[in-house]
Amino acid sequence: MAKLNLSANNKKQIVFPKDGIIIQKFIAGIKGGRTLVVEGYPVTVIFSGTPVITDGAGTYKPMPLVAKGTTDADGNPEYELGTLPQGYAYAGILYKSILASKPAASIMTIGQVNEAALYYPITSIKSAFLTACPHIEFINDEEA
Repeated sequence: MAKLNLSANNKKQIVFPKDGIIIQKFIAGIKGGRTLVVEGYPVTVIFSGTPVITDGAGTYKPMPLVAKGTTDADGNPEYELGTLPQGYAYAGILYKSILASKPAASIMTIGQVNEAALYYPITSIKSAFLTACPHIEFINDEEA
């Protein structure tokens, strides 16, 4: 199980404007949230709408990312969702964006996600994810 150092109190306000657009309706989540294991995660921000996985023994992680081999307008590598690691299952969706350096996560288990606004398209894992998390609905609201 991952632990978060709460005494390191370097306060910094960070605003992710798409969080309210991605999560359309939060009905329920894992009580108390979880600290994510982020060792080796390739980005500094874990965005709202990212699938969260668990090994069933108390370890929670953001869904792995793989490099697409392309870069964005600023020259940063672009990523897409990888595959579910052996021994892991889908736990839910990250409710709010968090810094990888402070991986305290609120994990939604019942609610609506605006698929059109996701940072990483979920199409490659959507069927398996919906089987594991049937109370999360994906909608396409390009107008949001």
